[in-house]
Amino acid sequence: MTAEQKQALTEEIEKLQGSLTGDMFQDMEIRDQIHNLEMQLKGTKPIDSHFDCIGCGS
Repeated sequence: MTAEQKQALTEEIEKLQGSLTGDMFQDMEIRDQIHNLEMQLKGTKPIDSHFDCIGCGS
């Protein structure tokens, strides 16, 4: 992943975090998007899974 791609993901995460309302139910979809972007940024995937995000259901 290039530095530009990492920067774009970081900016998108910050943008989404800024749109959180504090209402758990309203924020659920936004938090899921943040989680997925953070996984991409960190290059992580669920343990014992060769598929991205299958193990955690995201």
